[in-house]
Parts: sequence; structure tokens; C-alpha cells
Amino acid sequence: MERREFIALLASAAVLSPRAARAQQSAVPVIGLLDQRSPGELADRLRGFRQGLRDSGFVEGQNVAIDYRWAENKLDRLPDLAADLVRRQVAVIAATSGTGAALAAKSATTTIPVVFVVGDDPVKLGLVANLARPDGNLTGIDFFGGELTTKRLELLRELVPGASRVAVLVSPADATYAETTINEVETATRSMGLQIQVLKASTIPEINAAFATFASARPDALFVGHDPFFNSRRTQLVQLAARYAVPASYTARDFVEAGGLMSYGANIADAWRQAGAYAGSVLKGAKPADLPVVQSIKFELVINKQTATMLSLTVPPSLLAIADEVIE
Repeated sequence: MERREFIALLASAAVLSPRAARAQQSAVPVIGLLDQRSPGELADRLRGFRQGLRDSGFVEGQNVAIDYRWAENKLDRLPDLAADLVRRQVAVIAATSGTGAALAAKSATTTIPVVFVVGDDPVKLGLVANLARPDGNLTGIDFFGGELTTKRLELLRELVPGASRVAVLVSPADATYAETTINEVETATRSMGLQIQVLKASTIPEINAAFATFASARPDALFVGHDPFFNSRRTQLVQLAARYAVPASYTARDFVEAGGLMSYGANIADAWRQAGAYAGSVLKGAKPADLPVVQSIKFELVINKQTATMLSLTVPPSLLAIADEVIE
């Protein structure tokens, strides 16, 4: 009796083992993508991330899966979403929306590799110990969101030469970005002889309220600080700038494509491509501690000439000559 049962067990194993082997072969690594925004706002950047993965030999749906976690602009959800990805035991976490997502991922795990995309100094943020050797489970891309403040102000002043009072919009929800922007603006405007008015907004009504102040204290120009929330509200910001007829400078081309006046900053879609490539390197066995933080070298000036005309501004030939794109 026992001999017959043993033979039956062997036969059952012989039937099941090919199926188990096929299941094992079909398993693919999973990347957890963590972002504070929603996917509808990030089509170009997601294409960049997937391109970086393809450059590393990975194609979503074929040999890699991506498990998306969107906070829908609710920053307090990021820690829980990061913890959920850790429970899911993803192979790598891509924290793509700046400080909040990166810090949430860092707090959630010390073992799962994390690839971040941030716009401020990762060492200052406490994400890595050193840019060249991160010395931990995090590495990623720094696209210099704050460090470009002076250059952005100079370009804005060139386009609006008569400007003397500049409103600066920051989001207090991300205190690090807000503090960096204010400090950089204050330093730059002192040397340029500009007066600034700091406005803070981290919700849709607060953005409306900030612009409403322009009716009485009208600035000559508006400087919108870097923040993922502002990127998600770019249509609102651009429409309000048009309503109050205030020339505005933004951090990324998305705003200008939506009708904004001008932007200067890193090509964020390319930063996401670099993050995708790094995620692919990790999947191949590279350790974040051995992958130096990549600093963006691809910057772009984009000008919307139609918006300039609407604001009765003439784009000087000097700006047209250096612009990477002029939207007619």
C-alpha cells in the first residue's frame, strides 16, 4: 500500500514540476513606483522612465512589472504607500516626486533598493551620505530644482526688463523645497535690486487666494517655485497668471506647453529616463551604494511667444537665440 502511494506521489510530482517550472520562469521582477501626484499628469515622464528601462533591457509587461502607487497630492499618504510597496516585496522602489516620496521610501526600508528623482541636494536632504558613493540603499537623480533659481530670475528679468517687484510662490507642504527657493531668491534678488513678496499655497483654494492678492498688490512678475504639487496644478497656475496678466516663470516645460510664459530648468522627462535606467541597473544586480547620484546636465529654456504677445511683451533676440524651444 505504501509503495503504491509512493509511486503515485512521484507521478504527481512529474506532472506538476513542468507547470511549477513554467510559473517560476513567468515570474518577473516588480518595480514599485511611488509618486505624490496622479498618472494623468505625468504621461511624458512615464514614457521617459519606461525608455530608461528599455535602454537597460527591460520592457514593462514582458520581463518587468511596475506596481504604481499614486498619492493624488495627499502627502500624508506617501508613508503608507511606501510601506505597502515594502510589504509587496518589490525588487526596487522608484520614488519619482521629490523629497516627500524619497523620504517616505527611505523611512520604509533599509534593504530594498530605492531610486529617487529630486530637485534638491540629496546629501542635504539626508537621502545619501555622499553623491559619489551613496553608502546605503538609495541613489538616484538630482535635477537641480533649487540651484537654478538665480539663472531663472535673470532670464525673467531679461524678458521683463522693467520688473522691480517679484512675487514668489512656494508650497509650505514641502518645507525643504520652500525654504531652498526662498533662500535662493532672497540671495539673488539682493544683487539684482528686486523686491520680493513671498506667497504660500499648498491647496487649490490657497493658489486662488494667492493670486487674488495681485488685484491690490500687483507684482511685475511671478516666480513659481519648484514643487510637484505646482506641476500637478500647472493648468490652474497658467490660467490664473493669464487672468491677472502677470508674466510668470516656471520650472519645467510642462507649464509653457500649457500656456505659461517661460520656463528654465532640467529636462524632467530625461531625469525620469535616467531613473528608469538606474532601476534597470539595480534589477541586473547593481547596488545603490555603488551607483553615484546622477546630476542632470540637460537644461532647457522654453518660451511661449504667443503668451508673451498677449502680455504685451517683446521677446528679445538674445533670449530667442538661446531658447531651446519657442512655442509660436
